[in-house]
Amino acid sequence: MSSLPTYSAVALPVVAPAELTTKQPALRSKPIEPPASPCRFCGAPLDVTFVDLGTSPLCQNHVRPHEFNCAEPFYPLHARVCRECFLVQLDEFVTSEEIFQNDYAYFSSYSASWLRHASRYTDMAATRFGLNAQSLVVEVASNDGYLLQYFVAKDIPVLGVEPALNVAEVARSKGINTLGRFFGRETAQYIAATSGQADLLLGNNVLAHVPDINDFVAGMQLLLKPNGVITMEFPHLLRLMEGNQFDTVYHEHFSYLSFYTVERIFAHHGLTLFDVEELPTHGGSLRIYARHTGCPEWPLSERVAELRNRELAAGVTDLTYYADFEEKAKETKRKLLEFLIEAKRAGKTVVGYGAPGKGNTLLNYCGIRTDFLDYTVDVSPHKQGNFLPGTRIPICHPDRIWDTQPDYVLILPWNLREEIMDQMAGIREWGGRFVVPIPEVQVFE
Repeated sequence: MSSLPTYSAVALPVVAPAELTTKQPALRSKPIEPPASPCRFCGAPLDVTFVDLGTSPLCQNHVRPHEFNCAEPFYPLHARVCRECFLVQLDEFVTSEEIFQNDYAYFSSYSASWLRHASRYTDMAATRFGLNAQSLVVEVASNDGYLLQYFVAKDIPVLGVEPALNVAEVARSKGINTLGRFFGRETAQYIAATSGQADLLLGNNVLAHVPDINDFVAGMQLLLKPNGVITMEFPHLLRLMEGNQFDTVYHEHFSYLSFYTVERIFAHHGLTLFDVEELPTHGGSLRIYARHTGCPEWPLSERVAELRNRELAAGVTDLTYYADFEEKAKETKRKLLEFLIEAKRAGKTVVGYGAPGKGNTLLNYCGIRTDFLDYTVDVSPHKQGNFLPGTRIPICHPDRIWDTQPDYVLILPWNLREEIMDQMAGIREWGGRFVVPIPEVQVFE
């Protein structure tokens, strides 16, 4: 029978309590943060925080009734700014396929004001660029055909590129030629070989949604005719910061773009921005106009230099410009929770209007659930009957507001507040009031 091993005793030094107290802080380390990915444009390390909003689920993955008792994944919402090219960005935690190809819930045609915006754009573009039956208009992220339908009505040939297959099918049902693929170099080469290059290549609210922005812009350069034009619309980083629009940070938005940075990205791929417009949409957007760098047909507008200089004067190339944005988000959170706590203690009822991506960032960041918001409503039947991700707030038909007559309606898509307040003006009959959370809490009679 073997005996157990023996160990010789080791004398340990006696440490006095006072010595323990003085030495302990030296043993403490800084909080551990997972390493961020390199900048998606220039590859520089990302070590400067823009805003950290904790964790949140994917904003368009609405919870169906049979999934209510199932857990859902949460991912960090920690945006950083590149110290080299000043692109503000999120890490990529889930693939684009997971976000956009799993029964995507956003359909552009449910916003009347957005349809009017699209119609005005097609009138402008057809005239300015001389589009006709021999032209080809290609829209990247064409959604349900909300915009291309107006070119079709003018007998201008179109092709939509839409990766959300359920949404692309709706566009096809309207008679709009739509390719169900993600856009990049490979798709651009396929379209050029099968349909030809584009006279007008456009994309609204897609540039911020692509994880590989170099592949995307390189694809546009390949697909554009030698004298063709690109237009892109996207939320303007300066307006986002000035308007404290932190809720527009969510996982579908990989990048947050200044004109300065976009100009650098396009130039890197042989494209020149020759004009720019500032738009009120989505809280303040840019519409950029691009051409091949060697194309002489579209001269530079004075607006390009004016906006570039204005951004530089504001400080977009100085990291201190981005330093206090997170604290503004925290203060807005405090004020919104103070309002809701006071309203609930007074016995008031509060409901939401809308189920947009930005609303899910706001509600999850602020910890607002059915203890504060009884339900929300949305005009899209694709969202009704489900629950908001994370907070599990039920999404109802707008008629629910008339049935329950709440004291307050919190407008989650605050960029559409005028449209919504006009549609829902009848709540004033019972003394109902509207609440807009961004840039800070405002109550409208």
